[in-house]
Amino acid sequence: MTSNSETKSTPAPASIALAATQIIAKLAQLDGWRLHGDGPEVAIEKTYRFDGYLQTIAFVNAVAFIAERQDHHPEIVVQYKACSVRFRTHVIQGISIRDFECAAQADALLQPN
Repeated sequence: MTSNSETKSTPAPASIALAATQIIAKLAQLDGWRLHGDGPEVAIEKTYRFDGYLQTIAFVNAVAFIAERQDHHPEIVVQYKACSVRFRTHVIQGISIRDFECAAQADALLQPN
C-alpha cells in the first residue's frame, strides 16, 4: 500500500498555468488566435469562417472529435458561416500548453495536405 505522500506527484505540464509571457510567445506561433476574457475566464480564441453552414458544422464536428480524443473540450460558438473556438484549462483557471496543442490541431484541420 502506498502512502499519501507517495501518490502525490508533480503536476503534468498540461495542468500548469502558463505565465503571461509564455502565452504571448505561444500566441505569436499561431495564426489568428487571440486572448479572450481575463482572470479565471481567460482563454485563447479564434474565429473560423466558411462558405456555408454545412462546412461550419463539419469543422465543428471535427473539432469535437479532437476534443473528445484529447479530453480537452473547448467552448464553441456556431454561426451560419463561422464558428469561434475558445480553449482554456478549467481546472487551473488559466491557459496551459494543452490549450495551444489543441488550437494547433484545430488549425491543422484546414491545412492543405
